This record gives sequence, structure tokens and C-alpha cells, in this order.
Amino acid sequence: MSNKPPASQSPNSAIAAFVAKAKALEHLPAQASVHRLIFGLDATASREATWDQASHIQHGMFESVAKQQRLAIQLCYYRGFRELKASHFVSDAEDLRRLMQAVRCQGGHTQIQRFLKHALRQHQQSPIKAVIFIGDAIEESVDDLCALAGTFGLRQVPLFLFHEGGDQGVGNAFRSMAKLSGGAYLPFDLTSPNELRQLLAGVAAYATGGHTALSALRQHQPRLQRLSEQLTSE
Repeated sequence: MSNKPPASQSPNSAIAAFVAKAKALEHLPAQASVHRLIFGLDATASREATWDQASHIQHGMFESVAKQQRLAIQLCYYRGFRELKASHFVSDAEDLRRLMQAVRCQGGHTQIQRFLKHALRQHQQSPIKAVIFIGDAIEESVDDLCALAGTFGLRQVPLFLFHEGGDQGVGNAFRSMAKLSGGAYLPFDLTSPNELRQLLAGVAAYATGGHTALSALRQHQPRLQRLSEQLTSE
């Protein structure tokens, strides 16, 4: 057996190996861009029906995101006596559904201000693209909530406020908050779950792909027109 060291790779073969490796890398899929959203819901007693509905249709948010992008959503909710919970960020609709189905609504007062402050802290730690909130009541200072909404606007983090019910005062407050943040106010009817699904999908598309992605989705879902109009009027 020879004790000679193995022959070193020739310069030509080394170059050929480098070129082959570079060509192989060209065909690898690009690293997906991760876009973080915070999805907040009022989980007080009056919200039980909507909570169950949202847990079944939230997958539309993930489906609306382009293949080269990835959505990460944190579930937040408040209920009971000053209980505000936030999950880890999940990137799969089934994971989010399981988180939501483990929650039971309880009586209590609204805690929208605490929720928004939590979202701001999350943004300071690592940027988020948007905040979604579903609720039907406000039992806090509207002036304080609007001031917080303005802070989101300064940080270019739009609020998308989904309002169930016909309370005009709540609707006016949500509308003002949305405008101050650069987001949108979206009333919906619990009897039209498909509409809520489309609206959630539209927000996710906009947050991850901007007006271009929203316009593409709107071609197949005309109910997104009112969302698009608010965002283009800013």
C-alpha cells in the first residue's frame, strides 16, 4: 500500500466544482420573507359566537399570502378580570385554529388599550406589519385609544378594526382609530362568515404584498373593494 498523500485537486477541477455548485444554488427556492401580524379578539362573554366563527375561517389569511412569503401570526385576546393573553407566533393555519379552539370566552370589560400597548412592545422587539382586531364594544377612553392609534400610524403599522354589531359610537371610534393608523375600519355581519373570511384574507394579502397583492386578490373577491378604497384614500 502506498504511503503517498492523496493528490491535490487540480485548479481546473476546483473551478468546475465551484461553477457546478453555483448553478445548483440558482435553482434553490428563495428564502421566504416572514411577515408578522398580531390578531387580537375580544373574548368576553358576548363574543363566543364570533370567536367560534373566526377560528374556522382564519385559514384564509394564510391562503392569501404569496408562495415566496410567509405569514407569522400571534393570537391575542382579553377576557375576565384584566386577563390579557398572547400566544407565540405561528405560521400554520391549523396551529392557529388549535390555539383559538382552546380558548373559552368569559365575561369582563374591554382591554383594547392594553392590547394595543402589547402590540407596540412587540413591534419594538421585532417589526410587525399590521394589527387585526375583532370586537363589538369599547368601555375605555376613546381619546386614549385614538392617541395610541396615532402612534401606530407614526410607526407605519396599520390597524384593521373589524366591528361586529350596530353600535354607532363604537363604529365611529374604530373608524377614527383606523384612519389615524393608516389602516381600515371594517364592519361585518355575523350571518355572513364568508365576508369576514374574505376581509381577513385581504388584510393578510395587503400586509405581506401591499396594494399589488390586494388588487390581485380583489379580482376574485369583489367584497374587498371597501378595504381597498380605504387604503388607497390615505
